[in-house]
Amino acid sequence: MTHTASSTPTTMALQCAPCGHTHPLGDVAWRCANCHGVLDLVGFTPVMPTAADLATRRPSLWRYAEALPIGEPHDITMGEGMTPLVTAPGLPGVQLKVDHLMPTGSFKDRGAVMLAALAARLGVSRLMADSSGNAGTAVAAYAARAGISCDVYVPESTSAGKVAQLRAYGATVHQIPGTREDTAQAAGRSADEPGVFYASHVYHPFFLHGTKTYVLELWEQLGGRMPETLVLPVGNGTLVLGAHLGCIELLQQGLIDRLPRIIAVQTAGCAPLAAAFADGQPAPGDVPAYGTLAEGIAIARPARGSQILTAVRATGGTIVTVTDDEVRAAHASLARSGLYVEPTSAVCWAAIQAGLIPTTPRQDGLPTAVAPLCGSGLKSKPPA
Repeated sequence: MTHTASSTPTTMALQCAPCGHTHPLGDVAWRCANCHGVLDLVGFTPVMPTAADLATRRPSLWRYAEALPIGEPHDITMGEGMTPLVTAPGLPGVQLKVDHLMPTGSFKDRGAVMLAALAARLGVSRLMADSSGNAGTAVAAYAARAGISCDVYVPESTSAGKVAQLRAYGATVHQIPGTREDTAQAAGRSADEPGVFYASHVYHPFFLHGTKTYVLELWEQLGGRMPETLVLPVGNGTLVLGAHLGCIELLQQGLIDRLPRIIAVQTAGCAPLAAAFADGQPAPGDVPAYGTLAEGIAIARPARGSQILTAVRATGGTIVTVTDDEVRAAHASLARSGLYVEPTSAVCWAAIQAGLIPTTPRQDGLPTAVAPLCGSGLKSKPPA
C-alpha cells in the first residue's frame, strides 16, 4: 500500500523567515531573493498516522508518510530510518539512538532522501551540496540512486574516508582550502548558477522535515512518550531544528503533553551558539574558532543560528560545551562499550560524562535523557 503526504509540492512554497517573501517550491531557491534570508516551508499540514496504521507499516522513516512533505520515492529510498534505541553504558537513565546505522553511515540520510525525492519530482538534472562530510555523502548517495549528477564541496581537511565515499558514489568532489565557512562560500557561488538544485542540509527546509523523523521514531519507540531531555550535537543545527519541529508537531496534535528540553552540545574550540546563549543574544556573533576534532559541528557562522537559539530557549533547554579531551575520552568510552562512532558523535556522551546532563533514572522507566550516535566511526580517523 502506498501512503502519501497530506500536501503536494504544488501547494507548498518556501517563505523567507526574516522578511516573509515567498518563493514557489519549483524555483529551487536556496535563500531569499529579496534579503538573502533563510527559507522555511509553508503550505504543508503534517498529520501523524494512527497506531493502527503504524502497526502495518515497514520500519523506515516513511512509515510517517502523512507527516512528510513528499511521498516515498520507491526507486530512491534505501530503507532509511527506524534506528535502534539502546541502553547507555553504566547509566540506566540514559538511552542512545544508534542513528549511524543508516545506508551511508550517518543520520543525514534522513534529510538527504527528502531532497533527492524533491529533485527527482522537479526534474532537475544537477544537485550540489556542501558539507563537512556526512551531509555530502548522504546527498551524493541519494543523487546516485536518483540518477542525478552531483557536485559536493568539502573542506580540504575533510576525512579521507568521507572523500573516498563521495567519489565512490560518483560525485564530483571540490576540496576547498581554509575553513568550513570558506567551503560554504564557494558552494554558495556555484549554487547561484542556472539549473542547479542546491541540496543544502542547512538552507533547504525539506531537510529538516527529514531529520524530524528522529523524534517521531523516538516517540513511537518509547510508547507514545518523550524523554525529559533530548541531548543533541549542534553546529548547523539540522538535528536540533528537526527535532524541535517534530516535537512541536507532536504537541500540536495532542500526542505529547509537553516539549522535551533540548540540551545542545558544542565543543569549546568552536562554540558560537553556546556563547550567544550564555549572553542572552538573539543570534550568534563572531567568536574565535580554535578548531576541534569534532569536524561535523565546527561551524563558526551557522546560517540558522537565530532559529537554533529560539528553539532551544522555547524548550527551557540550554547549550553547553565540552573540550576535545572530553570528546576523546567519550569516544574511547563508547568504543569500549561496543559503539564505534566518529568523534563528532561522541560530543553528547562527553557532555553526559561531564555531568552536564541530568541522568537520574525515572520511576516510570522512561529515559531521563536520550542522545544520538550520529556518524559511523568507520568514516573518520580515530581522535589523536
